[in-house]
Amino acid sequence: MHIQFFQHFNRLGAGSKYEWIINRTRRLGRGLLITAVLAAAAKVLAQLPFLTIMGQLVLAILLGILFRAAACLPEKAAEGIQFSAKKGLRAGIILLGLRLNLHDIVQAGPKVLALAVMNIVFTLVTVYLLSRVMKIGRRLGILTACGTAICGAAAVAAVSPQIKATDNETAVSAATVAVLGTIFTLVYITAYPFLGLGESGYGIFAGATLHEVAHVIAASAPVGQQAADLAVIVKLTRVALLAPVALGLGLWENRRQRIKSEKLQSKKGEHSKDELNTQPNKLPVPWFIGGFLLMSGVNTLGILPGELTAGLLALAYLLLAMAMAGLGLGIDLKTFCRLGGKPFAAGLAGSLLLSLLGFVLIQLMGLK
Repeated sequence: MHIQFFQHFNRLGAGSKYEWIINRTRRLGRGLLITAVLAAAAKVLAQLPFLTIMGQLVLAILLGILFRAAACLPEKAAEGIQFSAKKGLRAGIILLGLRLNLHDIVQAGPKVLALAVMNIVFTLVTVYLLSRVMKIGRRLGILTACGTAICGAAAVAAVSPQIKATDNETAVSAATVAVLGTIFTLVYITAYPFLGLGESGYGIFAGATLHEVAHVIAASAPVGQQAADLAVIVKLTRVALLAPVALGLGLWENRRQRIKSEKLQSKKGEHSKDELNTQPNKLPVPWFIGGFLLMSGVNTLGILPGELTAGLLALAYLLLAMAMAGLGLGIDLKTFCRLGGKPFAAGLAGSLLLSLLGFVLIQLMGLK
């Protein structure tokens, strides 16, 4: 009876499906394990005094790059690493929406929202134009601009699929913005006594101009609780604007590809192999940004218990750190050094101008 059952089971193909699941799990397992270990190591390192400023995501990228340079990655780990860098990344971004409470952003007032919008628009345009003047690749320039303007590595990771950036471009942009944010965090802490800003004004300034959430917390916490609270609220207002920026870039990229395709068709009169590569995306709006907004709504409505929300946020950062480690593992150190110089210069100039603009706007809007 048992033998007949298993024979019938195999005839239905269930046995082969089961084997396929096991084999795929094994293929993914090696790469997932490597990225998980690097993500865990990054979290431990991020607890150290100076490295706290850099944060887990940045450290995960750097560890991935160093691991790739120091060790020979097994070929069988490639699929799992790519899974972390792609699928895990999107899942992490969705869960990251649980950080946002839209009530806090509304309560911060229209001035804070206006400040965030002006800073983001100014920085996006400035860094992108600087990158074009410096002959930096278009996609690399966009990623650096988004990371500088919005929320560092998370913004780079969210925008990257929209513009079809390579792993090299994504990792270089994320690491560049992270290093710049670390430098500016140290500068802010040192310059605070000389800025003439009160505790609340400084918190708004830090939240409106620094790159990563980790940078904002590191720069504002030494000043006081009020500064830290306001800094996080202002920063999360910028994070909330990640969704419309990513959507806008997706639509822009889709339109750009459509125009390019139409021009090729008009010149040749028929589709060619190159034309097929320039066809627009069928879905320019990234589904994971919709998930990000949905999770923001869930958190705003208080549907989930606080403990569960905290656990899901920890999972979000684990998935994002694994994705960053995966990106780092795909980067050759020589390529990183070759690509990183000009984006760093463009990001540095943009960051300086962003800080100056933020400081001036705080004065003019009476927020100091």
